[in-house]
Amino acid sequence: MKKKEKPADHDNEERWLLTYADLITLLLGLFVILYAMSKIDAGKYAEMVSAMGGVFGKEKPGVLQGQPGMMQSTMPQLQNERQKVEKEIRDALGSGLKKDLVSVSQNERGITIHIMEELLFNSGSAEFKASSLVVLDSLASILKKLPNDIRIEGHTDNVPISTSQFPSNWHLSVARAVNAGYYLIQKHGLDPEKVSVVGYAEYRPLVPNTTDENRSRNRRVDIVILTNVPHEPIAINEDHKSNNNQLRPQQ
Repeated sequence: MKKKEKPADHDNEERWLLTYADLITLLLGLFVILYAMSKIDAGKYAEMVSAMGGVFGKEKPGVLQGQPGMMQSTMPQLQNERQKVEKEIRDALGSGLKKDLVSVSQNERGITIHIMEELLFNSGSAEFKASSLVVLDSLASILKKLPNDIRIEGHTDNVPISTSQFPSNWHLSVARAVNAGYYLIQKHGLDPEKVSVVGYAEYRPLVPNTTDENRSRNRRVDIVILTNVPHEPIAINEDHKSNNNQLRPQQ
C-alpha cells in the first residue's frame, strides 16, 4: 500500500501583523515620552541645572539620579546661603558700596561683585593702583573660605584701544582679569583649581555705552561666586571680620 504523503507546510501569511503591532506599541511609547518631556517647566528646569552645578560649578553625587524632592529641598537652602554670603561681602566692602565703586548683585549664575575700573586701574592700564588693593584684600578673606568656583571677568567700554601692550579691548579685559585672579591666588592663597578668568571686552555691558557715565560703569572687573551645591553648607568664619578694612576709594 502506498504511504500517504504529508501535506506541505505553508508559511503563516499573517505573521507580519506581530511585527507591525510591536512597532506601533514602541511608537506609542516614544510619543508618550516626548509629550511628557515637552511639559517640563523651563524655568524650574533652569533653576535646577543652575543649582546642580551650572556650567562651572561642582556637582553633588547623586543629585541627578532622580531623588524625589531634591530640587525642592535644595533651592531654599541655596537661596539662604546666597543671602548669607552677600551680606558678608557687603559688610567686608563697607563704604566702597556707598561710593558706587563696588556693587553686588545676584542672578542664576550666583553672586557677582562688580568692581569699577576707577577703583583698581588707571585708564588703559591693567596694573593695579597702589592704594586700591584693599578691595581685593577684603574680599579674599571671604572667597578663600567658600567651596564655590570663582570666575573673574574683565570688561571694558566700547571706546577702541590700540597700544603696543593692548592691541584691543579684548587684550585689556583679559589682562585685568588675569591680574586680579593671579593676585588673589598668589597673595591670599585661593585654590587655583577653583579660579577661572575670562575677558569680554565691551560685549557684556551693564548699561548702554551712550554716555561717559555709562561707559565708566561698564569698565569693571566682575568677581562671580558661581552657584553650586557644595558637599557641605557654605560657612564663613567670624574671624575674617578682624581683617575687614574699610574701603577708602581714591579721591
